[in-house]
Amino acid sequence: MPSPTPPPPDDALFMRRALDLALLGQGHTRPNPLVGCVVVGPGGTIIGEGYHQRHGGPHAEVNALASVLQPELLRQSRVFVTLEPCAHHGKTPPCADLLIAQGVPEVIVCNDDPNPLVAGKGLGKLRAAGIRVSTGLLASEGRWLNRRFFTFMEQQRPYLVLKWAESADGFMAGPHFQQVQISGPQAQLLTHQWRSEEAGILVGTRTALHDNPRLNVREWTGEQPTRLLIDKNLSLPPSHHVLDRSQPTIVYTHRERPSQPNLTYVTLPFAAPGQPPAPDLLPAILADLHQRQVQSVLVEGGPTVLGALLHLNLWDEIRVFRSPKRLERGIAAPRLGLRGWQSHEKVGPDDLFRYLNH
Repeated sequence: MPSPTPPPPDDALFMRRALDLALLGQGHTRPNPLVGCVVVGPGGTIIGEGYHQRHGGPHAEVNALASVLQPELLRQSRVFVTLEPCAHHGKTPPCADLLIAQGVPEVIVCNDDPNPLVAGKGLGKLRAAGIRVSTGLLASEGRWLNRRFFTFMEQQRPYLVLKWAESADGFMAGPHFQQVQISGPQAQLLTHQWRSEEAGILVGTRTALHDNPRLNVREWTGEQPTRLLIDKNLSLPPSHHVLDRSQPTIVYTHRERPSQPNLTYVTLPFAAPGQPPAPDLLPAILADLHQRQVQSVLVEGGPTVLGALLHLNLWDEIRVFRSPKRLERGIAAPRLGLRGWQSHEKVGPDDLFRYLNH
């Protein structure tokens, strides 16, 4: 059986440009996906481009078509878009209708949209109007770009990134959870960038109690994540940063407490004192976050939260900073070993290992 004919190199180049444009919206479009669009004129040159810049704002196709200086060329142009054009009225009109109205003869799509409001409807509308439509160009790259969106839609839960720092001898805190600065300044800066890229950031009671983290973006520009705290007995003192109401915060507990502005209490069943955590606790939290449209979560918790997620195989990425420092004793980090890591890089004095859950 002959191998499929690869796409013309220019087509892949145009789609890759659209993917690069889409990435510019990272951290600003959630819970919408990242989308880029390129308009190629009759001479094979780019005559317009755009991307979805912010949730509630114009979609990529709208921005790209609006950038074309000679709109009459649209009837002879090809449009490359990273995700199936929408066919429903949301915060903006359907992009499929716009492409039809402008007389675009051909649309090349990277990924079909898994959102039930869109899935197949946009492509069907374009084809019914006589527009040539093809899909799947650089599809794997498109899925990686929108891995948060695809996981959220297909698995009905947020995309989960587990992150921690550990010493060279495998500890993530000092004895009795004593706070120790393990990673270097470059790793801390990168962590703030990661926080700006995810919709939520999760810790457990011990991490919030002993580290008193702010869980916000300070050393990077971007939107603040929703802070997520598991505190079953509401034992965290109100003076701690995570309860200061400076940004949206959700506390998961088994006690009743009225919510306040920027501080929401969600009551869930927990195991009895001295018993292991209820096996359905974390899935219940993830289901609640899905309902709240929290599309991705950076987990910066301690060994209890991290270990539970690993045990349930509820994770998509793991990012581990390994410091050259040694602590000799303390709280052990989760044991993964180095087998199976997908990438390794130096971040200042630290080693960063990344794992993907296939």
